[in-house]
Amino acid sequence: MIRRLLGFSTETQLITALQRADSRAQKVLFERYSSKMLTICVRYVSNRYEAEEILMDGFMRVFERIDQYKSEGSFEGWIRRIMVNESLMYLRRNKQWRAEVALEEAPPEADPGFADQDLVAEDLLNLLEQLPAGYKTVFNLYAIEGYSHAEIADLLGITESTSKSQLHRARALLQRLLAQVDVKKKSISYESAPY
Repeated sequence: MIRRLLGFSTETQLITALQRADSRAQKVLFERYSSKMLTICVRYVSNRYEAEEILMDGFMRVFERIDQYKSEGSFEGWIRRIMVNESLMYLRRNKQWRAEVALEEAPPEADPGFADQDLVAEDLLNLLEQLPAGYKTVFNLYAIEGYSHAEIADLLGITESTSKSQLHRARALLQRLLAQVDVKKKSISYESAPY
């Protein structure tokens, strides 16, 4: 299927133009992928201003390294990986991802039976924002991006067991937060119910 990309009839033509540092192609690429890639950056860094900075750095990296794209796999996936790496580099520079909650402060396992079945994606993203940076980073890499614990350990410079522990704690905290959302929704429905 051929898609029209504002003057570029195929993705291959767009990539070729990007390799020539064509500013029009850069604009087309940014307009096409910026909203998706900003969503990725926001998942790692809650502050939208910081996420936008990461996004811009990520696109600069895409433009600088476009010659390294070998047309193996999805072009969007290649861009996504750069955005994830830029987000991780930002977190490393600011040492945010290393923040851990002490084991005694970690939330107890929540009962998954309390999780609300009517949860929408926006609710889940809001809950993810409440996770400590270390939990959120590992959860995003594992559950959303699909990295293995070995890959996460390598990316973050931690052990596999730390990655597994952070994921376990993130899931437990998310379950507890889901239970709290469920309780709030039930109390609102009771308050609005006619007697």
